[in-house]
Amino acid sequence: MLLKTRGIVFRTVKYGETSVISDIFTEAHGLHTFIGGGVRSAKARMPYNLFQPMTVVEMVSYFRDDAGALNRLKEFQAAEVFQAIPFEIRRGGVALFMAEICRKSIQEAEENRDLFDFLLETLRWLDTTPYPIANLHLHFLVALSGHLGFQPHSELDGGEAHFFDLKEGVFSVAVPPHALILEPVETRQLLQLLHTPIDLCHTIVLDRAERKTLLGRLLQFYQLHVPGFTEVNTPDILEMVF
Repeated sequence: MLLKTRGIVFRTVKYGETSVISDIFTEAHGLHTFIGGGVRSAKARMPYNLFQPMTVVEMVSYFRDDAGALNRLKEFQAAEVFQAIPFEIRRGGVALFMAEICRKSIQEAEENRDLFDFLLETLRWLDTTPYPIANLHLHFLVALSGHLGFQPHSELDGGEAHFFDLKEGVFSVAVPPHALILEPVETRQLLQLLHTPIDLCHTIVLDRAERKTLLGRLLQFYQLHVPGFTEVNTPDILEMVF
């Protein structure tokens, strides 16, 4: 069938002399793989720059809704034109981080418009916010975990929760009986990320070392709850640009 939908590019690899293969999270059918023929040639009808990670596109493809199917793109154009992400190294670094996290954690090949809208709104905020974005990747990890079904849960208020159990995904007063925990300071930081909206996440006070430690623990949290979640490479980019 012919599929017309918006999509968010997660990953693109070169294929043959002039083509590419892209993993794209579509608004209509979730995550699927598409081939763009001849996009790296001089007379390409579909611009190669639109295949960069976290580009939002309007696309038409010959589509088979089968797991593992390789679908051929017919039309491909920008659905959102970002003004800052492609040109500012920090915003671009955060977008690359988001793309890698999404590719490693989102597996569903079916419609999930809430998740699509969340990713799109986060990208729009990243592109336009006048506020510092050093905490945005941490806020994104916590918020995305909710869409993936394992967001940290607490029946305690912030004053009662002393520890966060990475394995069970819950806050507690007592020390959990294993080492997979956040200490009290890290637990308070996680609670702040949970209860602060994206437009205020820059107000959370974290120094560089705290931000790096919390990122490592949140990635460990993902490894415990997302099957097959492998090592993430883009934190090195974030450390460089921030």
